[in-house]
Amino acid sequence: MKKVISSEKLPIKLWLEDIEDGALEQVKNLANLPFAYKWISIMPDSHQGYGMPIGGVLATKGVIIPNAVGVDIGCGMCAIKTSLINIDIPTLKIIMGEIRKQIPVGFNKHEEKQDFYLMPLLEKVESEDEAQDELFCQYEIVSKEFQNALHSLGTLGGGNHFIEIQKGSDGYIWVMIHSGSRNLGKQIADHYNKLAIKLNEKWFSEVPKKWELAFLPIYSDEGQLYLKEMQYAIDFAFANRKLMINRIKAIFRDFCPAITFSAIENGKDMHNGMINIAHNYARMENHFGENVLIHRKGATLATQNTIGIIPGSQGTKSYIVKGKGNPESFMSCSHGAGRKMSRSLAEKELNLEEEIKKLDDKGILHTIRGVKDLDEAIGAYKPIEVVMANQEDLIEILVELEPLAVIKG
Repeated sequence: MKKVISSEKLPIKLWLEDIEDGALEQVKNLANLPFAYKWISIMPDSHQGYGMPIGGVLATKGVIIPNAVGVDIGCGMCAIKTSLINIDIPTLKIIMGEIRKQIPVGFNKHEEKQDFYLMPLLEKVESEDEAQDELFCQYEIVSKEFQNALHSLGTLGGGNHFIEIQKGSDGYIWVMIHSGSRNLGKQIADHYNKLAIKLNEKWFSEVPKKWELAFLPIYSDEGQLYLKEMQYAIDFAFANRKLMINRIKAIFRDFCPAITFSAIENGKDMHNGMINIAHNYARMENHFGENVLIHRKGATLATQNTIGIIPGSQGTKSYIVKGKGNPESFMSCSHGAGRKMSRSLAEKELNLEEEIKKLDDKGILHTIRGVKDLDEAIGAYKPIEVVMANQEDLIEILVELEPLAVIKG
C-alpha cells in the first residue's frame, strides 16, 4: 500500500502514488456512502470510470450498486499454456489469420447462432424454444437478449479486449484472452442502473444523483433480480471465453496435432485446464468477521493462492500471479496496467510512428495501423512494471509473458 487518505467518512487505501483528480473525486464519493464498509481499496491500475473508478474495490452492507460492477459484467481474463516452446513468424501469421476468421471482433457477431446448450444453465435443454422458455421464466433481460446472445457467444468485443499469443518465462507458448459478456452484460447493467436511479429518487436517497452510484437493497425484489441476472452475465462471459479458447486450441492442433494444453491450478500444471478470472462483478464474502457485498470493478480476486492473470498493454508483459490474501485490499489486486490517458486524448497526443516503432522493435505482430488505433497503444497505458511493483504485497508473480502477436477488438 502506498498511502491512506483519511479526510472522508471512511479511509481510502491506495496502491498507487498518484491518482487523477476525476478518479479521486469518485473514490471520495465511495468513502462517504452510508452503507460502505471499513474502507475503500484502490488498485495500482486505477483510473476514472462511471460512478466508481476502474481498479476499485468497494464493500457494502445491505445494498448493491450496478455502476460499481460496470456495464461489461463478468469481463475477465483466461489463459492456457501450450506444450510448444517455440513458434515461427510465418506459422504465427497463419494462426492469427485463422483466429480472425473464426472469432468476430469489435461489434461483429457470428452470422449463425451458436449452439444454445453452450449458454449457462441450458446444458440439459433439447431445443431452442425450450431454452427460451427456461430463461423467460427466470430472467427479464437475459430472456430478451437470448437470441442476440446466441450470435455473440464466442466473440471478442471491442475496446481493450484482445487475443494474444505469448512466450512465457517458463519457456512455453501461451494463449491469453480478455473479453466479457458482450451486449448482454451492458443491457443488464443499463436496465438495473436506470431502475436504481428511479427507486432512489422515489426514496429520497441521501446519495446524490450526480455521484452515479444509485443502489438497490440486496433483499428487495429488484436487488435479487439484478444479482441473478448479473450472475448469468458472469457465467455467459466465462462461456464466451471458453468457446474462443476451444476454437483457438483447434486451430493450433491443425498445425501441431500432438500439441497439449494445460493451466496452473493451486501451483500445479493441470492438463487441459484453463485459468479464468473475472474482474467486473459483485459477490458476498466474509471480511473481518462480517458478510459484506464486495464490488470489484476492474479488480481481480487475490485470495491466498488464487491463480490470477494481470495483462499489460498491447506490446508489454502480462503476468500469471498467485494471490497473497491481503485483507487490506479485501483480498484483491489490479486487473491490468490501467489507462493513463483517455481514448480521445491518446488519439490526439500520441505519435503514431513512435507507437508503431515500439511494437515493431520488439518484433510483435500488432494491430496499430492508424490514429484511431492509438487508444490501445503502449503510450495510452501506465507502465505495467510500476503497477506490479506497487502491489507486491498483494500478489506473487509466477510466470512473465512476452507478447508475440495480438488481435485487438
